Amino acid sequence: MTMTTAEADKILSDNFAPWVLALGLSVQSLGQDRATLRLPWSQALAREGGGLSGQALMAAADTATVIAVSAARGAFGPMTTVQQSTSFQRAVVDSDVLIEAVLTKLGRRMAFADITMTAERTGELAARASTVYALLG
Repeated sequence: MTMTTAEADKILSDNFAPWVLALGLSVQSLGQDRATLRLPWSQALAREGGGLSGQALMAAADTATVIAVSAARGAFGPMTTVQQSTSFQRAVVDSDVLIEAVLTKLGRRMAFADITMTAERTGELAARASTVYALLG
């Protein structure tokens, strides 16, 4: 059974801290090994100079990984971040960001993902991340 975007949005609302929910993330699409989320532009998330905060992008990448793992497993289960590495390539100004998490390996106890973060308005790659998760249940 394939998870719907509405089911994935419910995973967001039921399992994430209020400050993560305040980012306004929404699930745009799901695949067998991937999830794409939208991080809407918000002046509240901008740094001095108008660029989107790196912390917001990192939290979005982390969250997208949880949704991708949940979609691949067919449901949400307990998991925790073991490692995340992020490289920022350009500032995002006045644009939503599309965050695509692609699972590179999903095992019984560990999951690995590569994440791209693209400014929707320009189509330019803003950042890349890799994550490793421990699957607890």
